[in-house]
Amino acid sequence: MKKWLVLIVCLFLVACAVAEDNGPVAQPEESIAPAYVSGGWMTREDATLSEEDLACFEKGMSGLVGVSYEPLLCLATQVVAGTNTCYLCRATVVYPNAVPYYALVYLYQNLAGEVSVLDIQQLELGVH
Repeated sequence: MKKWLVLIVCLFLVACAVAEDNGPVAQPEESIAPAYVSGGWMTREDATLSEEDLACFEKGMSGLVGVSYEPLLCLATQVVAGTNTCYLCRATVVYPNAVPYYALVYLYQNLAGEVSVLDIQQLELGVH
């Protein structure tokens, strides 16, 4: 019975704190620069590939054999202890008459500038 009473009192106190009126909340000013949050993915306003994007992609994909990946767009970045980047790519298995498909390629560039592959996900577009 005491546990229920404590729970009810706690819920009442939380409800009172939420209902308390602190006046108007100041709205943050709109910023022209994106607000990067550590761990949050930020989509890019312009997904076209920059020279920096291409250099990062080439560095990360060098040495990968068996499938050829052509970067089409740089979709998003994620600030961590370095940067994760998501690329939309056209992928083709390296053999004659291979049918190309689309894939998301995730690369990680550490603070020293080294790039590695985090993940590659083949996109299922429902087209046969």
